[in-house]
Amino acid sequence: MRYRILGTTQVLRPDGTAVPLGGARLRALLTVLALRAGRAVPAGLLVEEVWDGDPPADATGALQALVGRLRRALGA
Repeated sequence: MRYRILGTTQVLRPDGTAVPLGGARLRALLTVLALRAGRAVPAGLLVEEVWDGDPPADATGALQALVGRLRRALGA
């Protein structure tokens, strides 16, 4: 897969077709992870970046749900 993070965040399959992603938070999560490829990213940093300093009440649960959505979107 190829990841494009300049402009609108996109994921492209090897054949060039786009992987449908959800909204802004899912794209933000993918961008944060792509910028730190190959490194562990602390949950606190993910929450800070994805919710831009205004996290939900259950930030840990919300992050887990978002990671699950990203995994389902990207597949194997």
